[in-house]
Amino acid sequence: MIVKMNKVTILVSGKHRDFALEKLRKLGVLHIKNINNPLSEDIQSLESKLENVEKTLQIIGDPENQKLLTDIENIQSEIDLILEHQHNKENLQRELAEQKEIHRWFEKWGAVSYNSIQQLKNAGIYIRFYIADKNFLKNLPEDKIFHVAKEKQNVIYLALFSESPEEKLDLREEPIPPVELVELENKISQLNDEINLLEDAIESFSSIRNGILEYQTDLKSRLQLNLVKYGMGEEGEIAYLSGFCPVDLVPEIKKQAEADGWGYMIETPENPGEVPTLTRNPKWIRIIKPLFEFMGTLPGYNEQDVSFVFLAFFSIFFAMIVGDAGYGLVFLFATFFISRKNKQGSKDFFYLMYFMSSVTILWGLITGTWFGAERISQLPFLKIFIVDEIYSFNPDSSDFIMKLTFIIGVVQLSVGRLMSAFRRINSMTAIAELGWVLVLWAVYFIANNIVLGKEMSGLTMPLFISGVVLILLFANFQKNIIKGVLATLGNLPLDIISSFSDIVSYIRLYAVGLATVIVATNFNSMAIGAGIDSVVSGVIAAVVLLLGHSINLALCGMSILVHGVRLNLLEFSGHVGVQWTGSPYQPFKE
Repeated sequence: MIVKMNKVTILVSGKHRDFALEKLRKLGVLHIKNINNPLSEDIQSLESKLENVEKTLQIIGDPENQKLLTDIENIQSEIDLILEHQHNKENLQRELAEQKEIHRWFEKWGAVSYNSIQQLKNAGIYIRFYIADKNFLKNLPEDKIFHVAKEKQNVIYLALFSESPEEKLDLREEPIPPVELVELENKISQLNDEINLLEDAIESFSSIRNGILEYQTDLKSRLQLNLVKYGMGEEGEIAYLSGFCPVDLVPEIKKQAEADGWGYMIETPENPGEVPTLTRNPKWIRIIKPLFEFMGTLPGYNEQDVSFVFLAFFSIFFAMIVGDAGYGLVFLFATFFISRKNKQGSKDFFYLMYFMSSVTILWGLITGTWFGAERISQLPFLKIFIVDEIYSFNPDSSDFIMKLTFIIGVVQLSVGRLMSAFRRINSMTAIAELGWVLVLWAVYFIANNIVLGKEMSGLTMPLFISGVVLILLFANFQKNIIKGVLATLGNLPLDIISSFSDIVSYIRLYAVGLATVIVATNFNSMAIGAGIDSVVSGVIAAVVLLLGHSINLALCGMSILVHGVRLNLLEFSGHVGVQWTGSPYQPFKE
């Protein structure tokens, strides 16, 4: 359920502004909407410090034993020192890369002395270094004095000797670096030592990571306070701010305002687009929230909360896409062990995975799918649960499952239209939504006929005609009925085609689920199809099974996000009218 909000405006004297903000922050119920663009040197300084803290946390490690420091000034100086060490380290690494690039010349040509080359040059003997194709030697003039330093595959490293500085070959020259090899190697060794010392110094700071995190929290709190403070409006000696508060929490603000002598104004928001969204649901529905947060989706304040429907159908999609009770058990046990190890993780996420895993196991149980192995499904205590019409290894089950996906699709889309109708219960347009329900079921029968070759139901045309009439009359209901009908008629054919496409798109549940079973079955055949007659073949079979099913599980995870989430976010949301335009309710609090 999306919580109703009031717009609240608070007025205080300028000299009591800081005190009022501290009180508001302790209340922690008002989502602030800045009056002015908050600009100040304090804000810039805090943002800069926060940026440095984030860089520092990326630089240092995360050891098991951490030392908690609370001295803020000390932490800031430590951060400055870490960043200085990192800066020096990066400079040294760049210099090291340059020196190693120079060293590559000697790796190709050997330990050539730069000083010796210069001495020969002073004596009138010039040496030039080239890399050429081996065939180049055939075309080299006989009067040229040269030496092949190295030959690698079809490439030669050629040194040309001459008494003239102008004598050259028509090749790309590789001049010797102006450094002695020994000096270069000593420099590289020195740079490595200096980098290692800096890395050790930086690593030693990882013991204060908790202290840095505490400092980061303090900076964020101060920044939030300053953003609100400098975002307030001012009129003479009066400072004011506004924001949004859940209706049931407004009395807390009133009580505080009256106690401290603030002026306040409570209004119904005029522009729903600027109101943040806060949803409140029972615990068993709230488990879907981690998925919304992962996707960054939130219904707008003036939209509908579809958490329950999303959860119900997403669990079905999850089960049909994974389609395997064995995989469901893997998800279940993995969730159990991770939740035991990571006690600070989101409980709602773990509950969501427990629920999804359980529904998957149930689906796999009735479809007889256990790691894609038909033999397992035929075990006596598992065989009794199989429903023949949807048995994965029944070649005649495909049509029924495809039809089932269409039923799931039309039911979900119909629920969406009914929710939209209920929301518009005081408007004649609600009748048009009921018309869409009739059209959806007519389209469902048409999809059965076109895609599955089933006989067209006698209800198809009555449902279709009745639905279209209701949509034409009430979708744009107005006194001038003809004008309203014409306004609707323009987009109606495309909307009906789109509805057909939406229902047919649910067949992806069958296709992806079938792919999961086929991949699992193929890996089983690869591993044990020819039998296991030795320890070696047994080990190979185990490795193939482990890798194969791991790959299949990973593909299932991707398919859930690509297909399972899509059906809810696009097809269903389009029919219920949810565009996910919401911004989260983030109250100003400590």
